[in-house]
Amino acid sequence: MTLFTAANKTFTRTLLASSLILSAFSFNASATSPAHPSGLNQNMISAQMYTVANYSVTKETKMYPAPQSGQVQHILTLPKLDNEADYMVEIQIGQTKMVDCNNHGLSGELKQHTVKGWGYNYYQVDSISEGPSTMMACFEQTKTEKFLPIADDLMLKYDSRLPKVFYLPENSQVRYRVWKVESAFSYAG
Repeated sequence: MTLFTAANKTFTRTLLASSLILSAFSFNASATSPAHPSGLNQNMISAQMYTVANYSVTKETKMYPAPQSGQVQHILTLPKLDNEADYMVEIQIGQTKMVDCNNHGLSGELKQHTVKGWGYNYYQVDSISEGPSTMMACFEQTKTEKFLPIADDLMLKYDSRLPKVFYLPENSQVRYRVWKVESAFSYAG
């Protein structure tokens, strides 16, 4: 019986080690944001938020309207890259909420506006409200904190010449990530 127990422990350890190694390789295969131009592992995009109370005009954003009462202006500034045509910026707008086991969503309309006389685009969501939800019975009554996006996702071409400007209701967030092309074009036919 002792020989069987020792073999079982060895098998268990080998299985655990194999699982850890496999999970490490699987994690490395996940999509990641491209490295910062400096080569350091840091966020590529800088973000500022302004309300009516703390709004300040900068040279880069003076042409955009000031935020209104109950609104927050989010400004995303992108660093210059060598080949910006190979990059895209994905934007999600939503709120962090405490939710149960159901799938929850938010409703809101993302509108694109143009600064008159300048031709620069900015984006605005006037209101965000509770959206659709599944109605499963949640036997565990615990709630978890989760980011809930509105249905409108936005993919923007990477362009470091102009900031990306958003006007959102208070208690809303802009979530973003940078995508990089890793392959060449293929042809059909």
